[in-house]
Amino acid sequence: MTRQHDIPSYLVPKENNPWSVYLEQIDRVTPHLGALARWVETLKRPKRILIVDVPIERDDGSIAHFEGYRVQHNMSRGPGKGGVRFHQDVTLSEVMALSAWMTVKNAAVNVPYGGAKGGIRVDPRTLSQGELQRMTRRYTSEIGIIIGPNKDIPAPDVNTNEQTMAWMMDTYSMNQGSTATGVVTGKPISLGGSLGRRDATGRGVYVAGCEAALKCGMQIEGARVAVQGFGNVGGIAARLFSEAGALVVAVQDHGGTIVHDGGLDVEALLAHVAQTGSVVGFAGAEDSIAPERFWNVDCDILIPAALEQQITRENAAQIRARIILEGANGPTTPEADDILRENGVLVVPDVIANAGGVTVSYFEWVQDFSSFFWSEEDINARLTRIMRDAFAAIWQVAQDKDVSLRTAAFVVACTRVLQAREVRGLYP
Repeated sequence: MTRQHDIPSYLVPKENNPWSVYLEQIDRVTPHLGALARWVETLKRPKRILIVDVPIERDDGSIAHFEGYRVQHNMSRGPGKGGVRFHQDVTLSEVMALSAWMTVKNAAVNVPYGGAKGGIRVDPRTLSQGELQRMTRRYTSEIGIIIGPNKDIPAPDVNTNEQTMAWMMDTYSMNQGSTATGVVTGKPISLGGSLGRRDATGRGVYVAGCEAALKCGMQIEGARVAVQGFGNVGGIAARLFSEAGALVVAVQDHGGTIVHDGGLDVEALLAHVAQTGSVVGFAGAEDSIAPERFWNVDCDILIPAALEQQITRENAAQIRARIILEGANGPTTPEADDILRENGVLVVPDVIANAGGVTVSYFEWVQDFSSFFWSEEDINARLTRIMRDAFAAIWQVAQDKDVSLRTAAFVVACTRVLQAREVRGLYP
């Protein structure tokens, strides 16, 4: 039975809102925490929530206001770390859940960060480049009281990129009176960004997929892969799987769904998306199908790399893949998790599968502090080693406790977070 939680007064109660999904995941891990369970309520309450108004002057002279958020979930193990997304459906519940998943993700791969997340409720496609810059800079100024290289370090997320981070870094630096490259990660190389960061999340998905395939006795060469979301995560993961000999047989994005039973030309598709903004109209596709049919595509590996709550109890039973790699944050609901496990589908959860981005963000942060930068080869090797070690530890816990990889990841991560909380104690 699902436990009923008291929803904070600032949230509207709603079944399966992102925060409720996260709380249910915490409930599932609590019996495995032993004596540390006395601290588990710490994980159910964000440390700090900042809601800001973001007013800008539009190009036509009118004034527009946008809702902005920055949530710091838990900072027992270090400064906050998490992305900033610009999306018309951003809500406080979503940002709270994303910040909490960042707490778990950072601890799962054992980087010394807490979890944070930010966002603005806006459709960035409706803004000019100048308006986007003004909104980003105003938002950065408003949240500047709680971010900083040793406090909370934003990064790119949905609809944000290196340019967004450059504006954020410059705005924070101007307000501080000195250049602070370490305030954000995912920056351009010219501003202290790290080689390998752009591909890091997709590369992490690929590495986790290779480890999962090895455990399942699956060969990557010849494996059939379906990808939802073809941006910086899904697109890179698809390219790496294709280079390893896998067949990318289906891709879905905001525009539509394309399939090719013999495998899509991923490099050509990436070029098409860069030119047109969507996979729709790609000449190398055999067919386009209705969005709901994507989940029934015959494949070995499925990569949901778009938004949260995509795999639900309504479509989970249709999935024919043997392995699901969660490139997005929170794409699978708890009910869907149960159905997939009953059907023998291995779900590699987001908190490990897409942790490559935050891992290389950590490398970038370290490089900025030391002003000594590493080669891309060295960065990719370090990323691969950390991802493999984290996957191995989580796999072992899953086997020992006979639980899903998601619960095992939460066991490893929550144990680390709550051990830090217990040792630090409560102040005052």
